[in-house]
Amino acid sequence: MTELSIKIRIGNREYPMKVAAEDEERIRKAGKILHEKTKTYRDQFGIDDSQDLLAMVAFDCLVEKMKQEESSADTDDGALEHIARLNQLITDSL
Repeated sequence: MTELSIKIRIGNREYPMKVAAEDEERIRKAGKILHEKTKTYRDQFGIDDSQDLLAMVAFDCLVEKMKQEESSADTDDGALEHIARLNQLITDSL
């Protein structure tokens, strides 16, 4: 496993870190999203305090994650119901 030394900019600071080469793209993308979201909150709401900005971004990210998990659970439930119906049709035809 190759490790890379990179710097991620979040808000007004750069954070040096070592990451696995296969994770670099994902980590850079996450850093970019965080930086853009903090900029958006700063511009839209006039928030200047870095801690407040990061708290709002963290909250926003958690809400998005929860929505995705709920959507995924709904999809899983639907798929399981469909599989159960197919199993029943197969059982009935035997």
